[in-house]
Amino acid sequence: MSPNSRALAPCACDADSAGDVSVPLSAPMEIGLFTEGDALYAAMLASIKCACRVVRMESYIFAGDEIGWEFAVALAERAQAGVKVRLHLDAAGAVGESTLPLVQYVLKQGVQVRWFHCWNWLRPLRYNRRNHRKLLVVDERLAYVGGFNVHRESSRRFYGETRWRDTHASISGALVLEAAGLFDAFWGGQRRWASTHGGGASLISNHAGTCRHRIRCLYSQAFSGAREHIYLTTPYFVPDLLMQQRLMMAARRGVDVQLLVPLRNDVPLVRWAARAFYAALIAAGVRVYEYQPRMLHAKTLTIDGQWAALGTANFDYRSFFLNYELVLAVDEPDVCTLLERQFLDDLSQSLAVTAGSWARRRWPQRVLEWVGWIARRWL
Repeated sequence: MSPNSRALAPCACDADSAGDVSVPLSAPMEIGLFTEGDALYAAMLASIKCACRVVRMESYIFAGDEIGWEFAVALAERAQAGVKVRLHLDAAGAVGESTLPLVQYVLKQGVQVRWFHCWNWLRPLRYNRRNHRKLLVVDERLAYVGGFNVHRESSRRFYGETRWRDTHASISGALVLEAAGLFDAFWGGQRRWASTHGGGASLISNHAGTCRHRIRCLYSQAFSGAREHIYLTTPYFVPDLLMQQRLMMAARRGVDVQLLVPLRNDVPLVRWAARAFYAALIAAGVRVYEYQPRMLHAKTLTIDGQWAALGTANFDYRSFFLNYELVLAVDEPDVCTLLERQFLDDLSQSLAVTAGSWARRRWPQRVLEWVGWIARRWL
């Protein structure tokens, strides 16, 4: 495995276009990690071009920019070749003047498009619950899940050195069937469908029939069981009281808890709210770092080098209680090692927030933190 790329399997259609390209339940699982958008987009586009039966794709942001159009053309080409192509977009995250022509184009080419939770005057509160998932499944053979949206901000080619820092994973093996099932259920309106897969890796959606806050429960249990270290990376850190306490309790019992957040992000109010929690965390022994070079959008968690999670869920109220999210949880040592290595590399480009420096911050910043804290449940 490589943190930035993955060797793709040959196009199954090239050998036998009528062949079955789904994977058997006994197929070994492989996970590859991506931290560069250009490498990820190239791999995803290559996989789409190899599809011969079904392409399933959903994204929170699907911009009508250079990256978005590359995907639109690839999806349209497969639809024209007779492949069933389904594209599920969030009505808030993906809507925009530049995206609508792209959607009209793929519709004319035979791509099936579905918008999630469009505005409805009769059900206005529903609009606040978004589909924040990012998932691509090709022929039940290969899947991709993680934090990358489809937009130029994550591309070095088009956005330059200030591109967003993110993390994504490719999955092959039997877990791809679970990914396909999650997509199909959501496409069909089954918001609480959950797989019965019981292997060492699993895809976790936060709304299941047995638990509406499944990802929050997963993280809470992981923090409680940590013995050595917790490395948490999140772009939006606005925890509820229980999750804040879990981190603080772990630090107080001697666990090395390190939190990595961006110095600046695309939602200033969230940054102010995050900083409102610093003093209590630092007092409890949590080490807080702010990533300096660019926007940090990765959502990863590793515990004791034995367990890891990555996906779409931020560490905030919206991801835990409102949005529909998707997280890959793994206990593969190689994956944990790669994620921890990336965490430490990001840490080398970050500055620690110390108790002394934080106590000396000026009163305007304290006022902004108070404003963010008041609004924390709506961010």
